[in-house]
Amino acid sequence: MTAAGLKSTPGGPLRGTVRAPGDKSISHRSMILGALASGTTTVEGLLEGADVLATAQAMRSFGARVEQEGPGRWRIEGQGGFVEPSDVVDCGNAGTGVRLIMGAAAGFPLCVTFTGDGSLRGRPMGRVLDPLARMGATWLGRDKGRLPLTLKGGNLRGLSYKLPMASAQVKSAVLLAGLHAEGGVEVIEPEATRDHTERMLRAFGAEVIVEDKAHGGKVVRHIRLPAGQKLTGTHVAVPGDPSSAAFPLVAGLIVPGSEVTVEGVMLNVLRTGLFTTLQEMGADLTISNVRESSGEQIGDITARHSPGMKGVVVPPERAPAMIDEYPILAVAAAFAEGSTVMRGIGEMRVKESDRIALTAAGLKACGVTVEEEPEGMTVIGTARGNHPVRGGGLVHTHGDHRIAMSHLILGMAAQQPVEIDEPGMIATSFPGFADMMRGLGGDLVEA
Repeated sequence: MTAAGLKSTPGGPLRGTVRAPGDKSISHRSMILGALASGTTTVEGLLEGADVLATAQAMRSFGARVEQEGPGRWRIEGQGGFVEPSDVVDCGNAGTGVRLIMGAAAGFPLCVTFTGDGSLRGRPMGRVLDPLARMGATWLGRDKGRLPLTLKGGNLRGLSYKLPMASAQVKSAVLLAGLHAEGGVEVIEPEATRDHTERMLRAFGAEVIVEDKAHGGKVVRHIRLPAGQKLTGTHVAVPGDPSSAAFPLVAGLIVPGSEVTVEGVMLNVLRTGLFTTLQEMGADLTISNVRESSGEQIGDITARHSPGMKGVVVPPERAPAMIDEYPILAVAAAFAEGSTVMRGIGEMRVKESDRIALTAAGLKACGVTVEEEPEGMTVIGTARGNHPVRGGGLVHTHGDHRIAMSHLILGMAAQQPVEIDEPGMIATSFPGFADMMRGLGGDLVEA
């Protein structure tokens, strides 16, 4: 794509079967664990978006040999640890990448400076740096740990750390640092978050002990990584990303006459909150051909036009299972009847952008009523109201790929076209998004 904007125009029904891009979370982890391991790791189905490619380059900086062998097929030759990079490590826009890499690097006696693009340099890293500092790592950086920052690792001590917020990134950083900590580590989760790191550590040969314990009438998850763990290279088959699958599926739900199937989508229960919510709203969303792939459950999901969707109150405790999907849920909610209430999602304000503010602003520019709160928002659906979703807005994405894709999907079902200003950033998580949507029948043109 060029520097021009991108516009989606309402048109005919969307029909067809597509495959979701590889899961971004697992793609990042396959690179990092492959580099930490001894021997060869092979990966198929890797998401070759800009974020993951930045992580791949970072792993080369830490001494791993990382090579592409074909579309989605990669080989990582790990040396059993990290060496000190000879230059600054640029993680691009990859928030997951840099936070997990910091955790992994903290376990080694090295000094490394991290930076990223303008968006990543604006995102606070303190939530990861705090537990790493408690383990003995030191760092020097800007206010709230913003990049660029320099991290010095090595000689880590064990830690039992209770997460102050639901964050798989923080949990993962502590676990990766714990691979080389004296006495191992324990992470205590008041709310369960995506467990890809635990599953993948086991696939690479580590022992990870997970126990759910009752505390004050509530079940709390304890994840323990004993000391002295060694990782061995393995094969990773990356399943389809549910966060990416959400875009063509929601398009299928809101564009009249549509039927869209996305194959091979990961169905990990800690990642499927959006699909559960859409079904509660009355969406015609069916899952079939459920199977196992590399320790994860996957399946094929079909979405059919669902004009009868109704607003719901999304349980705040569901947020960790769908934190990246609230912008596209808000789009679906705009076409539903009544109010959809989303609370407990304050983490959205420190993503690639303030996603609550940008989602609300984009929807309002397209004629949708949104009530914004400090930790949430309510979307007033237009179904059976005085007017349908008008569209017609120019959406300022501030370089956020999910804001961009969500509003392009809205434009496919609105009365008037919707334009976004920065389509290039979509490649960070979903290279080929525009071509996929055009293949299904969507009308996307440069603006």
